[in-house]
Amino acid sequence: MSQGKIPILLIGASGYIGGSVLTRFLQSPDFPKYDITVYLRSEEKAQKLQQFGVRPLLGDLQDADKLASAASQAHVVVNCADADDFGAACAIIDGLRKRHEETEDVPILIHTSGTGVLADNAAGMHPTSTIYSDMDPEQIGSLSPSQPHREVDLAVIDADAKGYLQAYFVLPSTIYGLASGPLADAGIMNIHSQQIPTLIKSSLDRGAAGMVGEGKNIWPSVHIDEVADLFFVVFENAIAGKKIGHGNEGFYFGENGEHTLYEVGRGIGAALVELGKIKNPEPTTFTKEEIDKYFGGNLFMGSNSRCRGERSRAIGWKPVKLTKDMLASIKPEMESMINHPETVKF
Repeated sequence: MSQGKIPILLIGASGYIGGSVLTRFLQSPDFPKYDITVYLRSEEKAQKLQQFGVRPLLGDLQDADKLASAASQAHVVVNCADADDFGAACAIIDGLRKRHEETEDVPILIHTSGTGVLADNAAGMHPTSTIYSDMDPEQIGSLSPSQPHREVDLAVIDADAKGYLQAYFVLPSTIYGLASGPLADAGIMNIHSQQIPTLIKSSLDRGAAGMVGEGKNIWPSVHIDEVADLFFVVFENAIAGKKIGHGNEGFYFGENGEHTLYEVGRGIGAALVELGKIKNPEPTTFTKEEIDKYFGGNLFMGSNSRCRGERSRAIGWKPVKLTKDMLASIKPEMESMINHPETVKF
């Protein structure tokens, strides 16, 4: 570690979220104060990353010993990799526990979860009136351990409760927008999100915009750049030692506006019409066979996930892009996917 610099381990920098978060670090005027190690699989991308003043470390999430060792060298770990990889989360926790035992440092873990943890089984047939607040740990604590992301979240909360790390959770909702910046330009990171691009890809394939059930379910949305801002706001508060919520009280929702699945389907349909791919913009219900083909039989796209990022805003996060911006992003995303299919990584 360089003298006086904050040792940071960032996991998942070649991904959509992780690459955007690293870009945000690179843009910070405080970047010279950071000693950033980036843990990733690709040797080619590792070589490209060196020009940005970070240290690449080759490894995968299954290499528990290597991941734990890397975590033990960091005061801050930002985990932007698979939110459901329990083994990787345990390796990170083990590394941070070792650091605490050896140095008495209380390291910081900023973990990527997601508002999918709030999802119900509406199957697109109805909205919900249940809205979660990240200021209400009791409400979040009532979630079933079987919810998406919850197993990993609970393991991290437990580690925080034991006092050998401080954990902060960033929970993006439906992330949208093409990622941009030097890492995107260099081909180091994935530039596409998952939910809307998956719907675009399936709609292009079936020749009509689609939705689960009647598309009445509601989700929030958030622009990728504002997700990166939220990570950075949490990071800045944490390293400054500010008394912000961590552990059980450390959930930070990323949301700014809501939409129904039908609205997204209609937006995709309108873009398909504008691009001359179809004639009718109205979305139609995915058949059982299509759900199997495009979503592995999972009706998650038809779930409700409603929340308010009140804690996120209370610590200084200021998102400005709204639902209208999400809908306006659909056509450029579609054009990019059609014109540059090699960038679609899912």
